[in-house]
Amino acid sequence: MNLWTAIVIIVALVCVAEIIKSRHRAKNGIAVDWMGSEKPIAPPTNPELEREVEELRERVKVLERIATEDRETRRLSAEIESLREK
Repeated sequence: MNLWTAIVIIVALVCVAEIIKSRHRAKNGIAVDWMGSEKPIAPPTNPELEREVEELRERVKVLERIATEDRETRRLSAEIESLREK
């Protein structure tokens, strides 16, 4: 094996290694910036935060329903009071 064959084999191995690293990063959601730092693309999930957001969405839905429906004043105030009890 001469020098040029060894150089070609080394370059091919480096290319294959870079392809494998690139696939691994893409599969696991890792981005590389221009300085070579690896950072996750999406932040890790927080189940407690997601539960709280879902509860707030439900509350907003109820409030929108109350605000947009045409009801009598007594029924509206009774529903607001029932929501405060929860």
